[in-house]
Amino acid sequence: MFKLISCVLWAVGLLGSAWAQGVPTAVVSTPQLRAELVAHAPQGLQAGQPMWVGLQLTHQPEWHTYWRNPGDSGLPTQIELNLPAGITAGEVQWPLPHKLKAGNLTNYGFEKTVLLAVPLTVTQAFKPNASQTLDLQVHANWLICRLECIPQEGDFALRIPVNSSFAPHAAAFDALQAQQPQSLPNAKVTTSFEAQRLVLQVSGLPASLHGQMMSVFPNTPELVESATEQHPQANQAWQDGVWTVQLPLSNLRLNDPKQVGFLLTTGMGAARQGFEISASVTQAWPAVSELPAATAPAIAPVVSDEGAVGFVLALLGAFVGGLILNLMPCVLPVLAIKLLGFAQHSRAHRAHRVAGMAYTAGVVLSFLALGAGVLALRAAGEQLGWGFQLQSPAVVSVLAAFFTLIALNLFGLFEFGQILPSRVASFQYKHPVMDAALSGVLAVAVASPCTAPFMGASLGLAMTLPAWQALSIFMVMGLGLAAPYLLASFVPAVARVLPHPGPWMVTLRHLLAFPMLATVVWLLWVLGQQTSLDAAMFALGGLLLLAAFIWSLKQHTLAARGLAWLIAAILVWGALNFAEELKAPANITTASSASATTSSTPNMWQPWSEAAVAQSLAQGRPVFVDFTAAWCVTCQINKKSTLSNSDVLADLAARQVTLMRADWTRRDPAITAALTALGRSGVPVYVLHAPGKTPLVLSELLSVSKMKEALATLPATQP
Repeated sequence: MFKLISCVLWAVGLLGSAWAQGVPTAVVSTPQLRAELVAHAPQGLQAGQPMWVGLQLTHQPEWHTYWRNPGDSGLPTQIELNLPAGITAGEVQWPLPHKLKAGNLTNYGFEKTVLLAVPLTVTQAFKPNASQTLDLQVHANWLICRLECIPQEGDFALRIPVNSSFAPHAAAFDALQAQQPQSLPNAKVTTSFEAQRLVLQVSGLPASLHGQMMSVFPNTPELVESATEQHPQANQAWQDGVWTVQLPLSNLRLNDPKQVGFLLTTGMGAARQGFEISASVTQAWPAVSELPAATAPAIAPVVSDEGAVGFVLALLGAFVGGLILNLMPCVLPVLAIKLLGFAQHSRAHRAHRVAGMAYTAGVVLSFLALGAGVLALRAAGEQLGWGFQLQSPAVVSVLAAFFTLIALNLFGLFEFGQILPSRVASFQYKHPVMDAALSGVLAVAVASPCTAPFMGASLGLAMTLPAWQALSIFMVMGLGLAAPYLLASFVPAVARVLPHPGPWMVTLRHLLAFPMLATVVWLLWVLGQQTSLDAAMFALGGLLLLAAFIWSLKQHTLAARGLAWLIAAILVWGALNFAEELKAPANITTASSASATTSSTPNMWQPWSEAAVAQSLAQGRPVFVDFTAAWCVTCQINKKSTLSNSDVLADLAARQVTLMRADWTRRDPAITAALTALGRSGVPVYVLHAPGKTPLVLSELLSVSKMKEALATLPATQP
């Protein structure tokens, strides 16, 4: 079993969202945007001569994409070039961004037509192909928003002649060069902190700027409040040629940089200019918890991070949540299988205690590893949340195969010693301590996505605490999960209570296989939600072949051995093709509404976005947001039992509540950021927004009575 568990852990990773585009061309069009790959080589492709490749985005009216720092929400456009030897790429040259208001949010981005360019350097090592051309291949992805946000991507191809000038878009590239921010070598920037604000004092600016008000765009996301407008009376001032600006700090700041950079813009239209400034920060940054209420998010976490009491309550919640995880359908069989060993060896008290400690070590270390991984990646700028491993279709597929093997083993179709090399198969018997530890690793792998209903607030708090406190919460959660088995291993009375070995153990073993198969059914459903029905059926066929492969290995005829080799080849071929299929799931634009189609009232729900929430509130309509995921069992139970209840739906309609669903089945940085702002790190999360009121975060264990109680705070209106 340890070999299979190792494969599961190796497979855990994040696969980026994809949208199939077919054969690459120079133009990719969607209903919201036209993207074209363009190039500019006025002197041809010669060593030392300037050359650029760019992505020109033409937005439909009211739609926009984002700058390198998107502001309060959004994602920057990304360009990936596949270049031949001898050509290297520089950094993306961004045009000057604009501030885009969406309710109380401020984003940085672009509308109408915009060009993003990448400078290329041609060296003597470049060798053109036989047709004397350079064949460019580019992959790009972008997030385009209006009231809703749609992630899109495209594969582009463009052929450029080597020995002649290529400049069909010279005007666009010239305009972009004219808009590039100017450096200010004579400027001197000092920083200080006053009243929870970052104060910049800039001297040595060009005389043409003196007395002008400038827009400030931070290079680093979540450093200062994006929504702050630099009004002359409040935030900016000129005195004796020194420009001073005060920028309120963001309560979402994750690090304390020693160097900060900003883009300053002034002017309008073609006369708009940009200037880059940077400064060293010598003072200590104020703690995030010290920020005043005016700059704190509108939604306060349920658990306060102030004082020892809040931390102790978070630890207590983590332990209780870990205990409850033992009742999860995919965790309970793992615990039961381990407890069967007590009945088989009821007198081996020392062996039980050692196995209990090893199992506990496996559980605790696995929780610490997952928690440390999430914290480290978030600190590096990745938008991850707890349960991220099941956002990867590859991990879901590997877990489905793994649980199928466990079910076949429990049914007695095979023993691991019959299909693994003898040296590997004997590992479990020679090293039972390691086997117990790996069982703990397995329990964590399947249990962690189910933690949110029991300890969502504690996990959300952990993501904002110092590393040692956050890891303490993860460690205590692991102790809660391991506690029943650890207690049983140290209390001999447990072994004496269990029946003596007999036929009942075979029956119980067979019964435990059914929860494993139920877990496989659930995982295949999750895979279908993440990708497509075809992919889920392909995976199901692979599991059938896997069972046939196991069966053929048990046969002792030459024909059966040949069949086993044939099936193994088919499985390898299918796995390679399936992996490629998972990299390009079809029509990702419908992912946010995938779970809505399972509801009995699919037309009532619309995809979530921050802009859509702000728009509805601006119209005086309250909003109910369901943060959900296909792999979240509690989410599906709440959806069927409460959110589809006729009385609840009637109450929602009577108060004209806009229903939005934020589907986190696959990785979505915008949803992750929204969960972080709510003080949460996993799903389910339910939020009721009302115009002019603080949003209300409901319990993860939703019920009809709790929904009615929350809706009663809204005024009743006629539909």
